[in-house]
Amino acid sequence: MVYVNRIEHFNAAHRLFNPNWSEEKNKEVFGPCANAYFHGHNFELIVTVKGEPNPDTGFVIDMKKLGQIIKQEVIEKLDHKNLNMDVDFLQGKLASCEVLVMEIWKILERALHDITEARLHQIRLYETPKNFVDYYGE
Repeated sequence: MVYVNRIEHFNAAHRLFNPNWSEEKNKEVFGPCANAYFHGHNFELIVTVKGEPNPDTGFVIDMKKLGQIIKQEVIEKLDHKNLNMDVDFLQGKLASCEVLVMEIWKILERALHDITEARLHQIRLYETPKNFVDYYGE
């Protein structure tokens, strides 16, 4: 099994806020991230795909195609957007990194299934250089 990785970047704003809670509870739990005027991050997305290299190409997946899929299906929907307001697949969901990475997985898993035998292994999403989440589809 070979694991290949693709790194992409996007900038986005969000607000951590549970609409079922009071302003006070949101501020207590989320602190300044509950700011009503949102806050932004320079996100880094690392997509890991696994599979056996194709004997004809030596590729697990054509990295150019992988990059195109990530850009079309994910980055174009997130870059320079407000995650709470502009992103259709996050509507009605909390805009945390944990929720975001799970939604990205669903999108990429479907898109990859149509073009390759390689499968997603991991998605890592950096919100800051110190804070990131990993998701394995479980």
